[in-house]
Amino acid sequence: MALANERLGETNQNNSGETMEIVEYHNSTNTVVMFEDGTKVRASYGSFKKGSVSNPKSKSICGIGYRGEKNDKTVDTCMRNKAFGVWNHMISRCYGDMQHKYYQAYKDCSVCDEWHNSQNFIRWYSENYYDVGSEKICLDKDILVKNNRIYGPQTCLIVPNRVNCLFAKASKIRGELPIGVSKDNRNGRYVAHITEGSASHRFLGYFTTPEEAFLAYKTAKEAYVKQVADEYKNKIPQKLYDALYVYEVEITD
Repeated sequence: MALANERLGETNQNNSGETMEIVEYHNSTNTVVMFEDGTKVRASYGSFKKGSVSNPKSKSICGIGYRGEKNDKTVDTCMRNKAFGVWNHMISRCYGDMQHKYYQAYKDCSVCDEWHNSQNFIRWYSENYYDVGSEKICLDKDILVKNNRIYGPQTCLIVPNRVNCLFAKASKIRGELPIGVSKDNRNGRYVAHITEGSASHRFLGYFTTPEEAFLAYKTAKEAYVKQVADEYKNKIPQKLYDALYVYEVEITD
């Protein structure tokens, strides 16, 4: 009891510079530490002294994301680690200054408040995750809601990589021409082409105007998206299949 009374109220800083105080001391392996924001964490006294106790509500990821307190014990460690990696990458792409050098398209993207807490994202991800053989699985934010810029449970889907790549727009390299259109400088005509999977461009023809070339691309692209949807029909969620089937290509894409 004397030792408990001696250690009760003891303060220290963790490795992130946050002040913490012992508010309950039962024994050396069962100590309750409270941070300045009121968050309490159960830890060992040794961890407290080393400063290795983390505040689960500390916004340590890009000043936005925080780990949160584990609130779903049904998620196994493997899935939890996979989901956390996806969450960390999502936060970094949207809010990390260094990441914007490589992911400039995400400069005006954001993550809903609910998903600032990694535990909420982990629960959603584990509930919606599925495998398609050995194919890479991706987090998508704008198939359900076109041009969506906010990551959240109402707008995001988990999709196979092939499906995710269907909507790459290559905005940097195509210039001001509509999607799927390029100009043949040898004859001044416009070319429509479509990429199917990892194959090279499929030539759709020469056209007098960019608009005519785009219409050819639009027709071919929408048909191809439906084809891919049918190939995955029994492997993906129904709402993803439905979204693919009604997807429309616009000249402003």
